[in-house]
Amino acid sequence: MESVELLGILEQLERDKGIKKEILIEAVEAAVASAARKLWTVDKEEDIRAVLDTKTGKLTAYAGNEEIRSSEFGRIAAQTAKQVVIQRIREAEKDVVFSEYQERIGEIISGAVYRFEKGSIIVDLGKTEAYIPKKEQSSKEEFRQGDRIRAYVLDVRRENRGPQIMLSRAHPNFIKRLFQLEVPEIFEGIVEIKAISRDVGERTKIAVYSKDEKVDCVGACVGMRGSRVKNIVSELQGEKIDIVRFASDIKEYIQAALSPAEISQIQLDYDDKKANIIVADDQLSLAIGKHGQNVRLASQLVEWELNLFSFEQWKELQEEEVPDEESEEEVSIADLSGVGEKAIAQLTEAGFDMLEKIAEASVDDLIQIKGFGKVKVKKMIKEAKALLKG
Repeated sequence: MESVELLGILEQLERDKGIKKEILIEAVEAAVASAARKLWTVDKEEDIRAVLDTKTGKLTAYAGNEEIRSSEFGRIAAQTAKQVVIQRIREAEKDVVFSEYQERIGEIISGAVYRFEKGSIIVDLGKTEAYIPKKEQSSKEEFRQGDRIRAYVLDVRRENRGPQIMLSRAHPNFIKRLFQLEVPEIFEGIVEIKAISRDVGERTKIAVYSKDEKVDCVGACVGMRGSRVKNIVSELQGEKIDIVRFASDIKEYIQAALSPAEISQIQLDYDDKKANIIVADDQLSLAIGKHGQNVRLASQLVEWELNLFSFEQWKELQEEEVPDEESEEEVSIADLSGVGEKAIAQLTEAGFDMLEKIAEASVDDLIQIKGFGKVKVKKMIKEAKALLKG
């Protein structure tokens, strides 16, 4: 490699690969100095350095302040510089690929199935390769070498062997991106995807909402004669898709999520986000779905625990829960031994107006009340717990 040629290559690398020439010069000098130390016998403590003349491109090696002269030096320096340049080109290309795909995390990209390796699908992207691990694949899909494949960019990691690009066809966001590509109203932000629940390869439920009253969110996603959703189902090799209309009213939302089953009654527990759902006997299996799939996906979609009952099951449950005469007798703080009217008034004023509150209180909480000692309070708490247990 001629001196002038080396400078030209370094300048071209700076332009094409974005590597600063100063960094390249330092790398060449360090490599040549290392090669010089191996080639010539010098004192271990002696400083060996190489200098590249940025005007002429000439490389010179020094041991301390003395120039090392050798007929071998020109050849060694040229070979070393060439190796450094090649290495830097490779590193720069890896950096370019890493930066490009790092910016594409969350997008869908396409490539060709190149090979299969330990359960992973290796995808040829042209500039580089990516992989779809087994856990990010659908067991219902089949691909052969050379097939075109689309997938969601899940992660990009920098490793010594080059950027590792992980793709997914199982992630819920793969479905989301497919709808964004297929449905202009979603891409433009008129229709919003509120939630997705997915049983990979089997069924997906997607909740959508329209910001424009004139636009039917479900109709937009389905498309003319089902064309839009059919394209997505085809991409997923037959995975079924239920498009659910999102509603701020949780009863309405649950009803839509459990479709096509018809609901007769819903009882809601807002604190624990649980719902008891009663359906006609002939609707129960439809609401539950194959292997519980329909109710499970509906529960994930609305983020509530959904408990399904037929009319007969609900009736039996209610009969079991009807208390006998003894359990119907309510207990109160008046049932505590040694607690008179004055003490009841003091407890009520302090906010302990129910046995439950006394049972859950600490000794320190109750001894703040005038006239209540530590021994009395301990006994009171113990007795309150016993009364509540019946």
